[in-house]
Amino acid sequence: MPAQPKLASFPAIRSALKFYQVASIITGIGLLLLLAEMILKYTPIHVELFAGGSGGFLWFAPVIVPADCQWYSMFFPGGMGCDMVSAGDGINISLAILVVHGWFYVVYLFACFRVWSLMRWGFPRFIMLALGGVVPFLSFIMELRVAREVRAYLDRREGEELHTRAEHSSLTQAIPTENKR
Repeated sequence: MPAQPKLASFPAIRSALKFYQVASIITGIGLLLLLAEMILKYTPIHVELFAGGSGGFLWFAPVIVPADCQWYSMFFPGGMGCDMVSAGDGINISLAILVVHGWFYVVYLFACFRVWSLMRWGFPRFIMLALGGVVPFLSFIMELRVAREVRAYLDRREGEELHTRAEHSSLTQAIPTENKR
């Protein structure tokens, strides 16, 4: 039987769960933004989002793709790939989305590790949690599922503990104590 979390760690588990929920929602939104950015850049649309510069507040700048570039070679920069050049100036929001999601994914992994280790789950469960940050929509699904499962587990264990304490208390009251002389 796998090890179960200690009752003393339940407040830490609740805290870790809240942190995991926030991290998974932020990571999921970041991943969806990154997916939209990748679609805009690597499909025949070939644009990136910029803020400021010559185009105004928010604008799409074209990405210049060499004429001899094939669609499959765009994913291999240098060597056999294509050197795509952005024609925009200002702050590259597309690049910012990529960097922010990448760094926040590290925070998300920490949140996953914290919940996973406190709940004492098996390693395949950690892999599934970690995939939530790279598979679109999975972080939202995992967040709902993990939150529901962890809360149900904590409530069940606390209920069992209260029941055990109540039984123990009633047993100690029912046993007569010897009178001292």
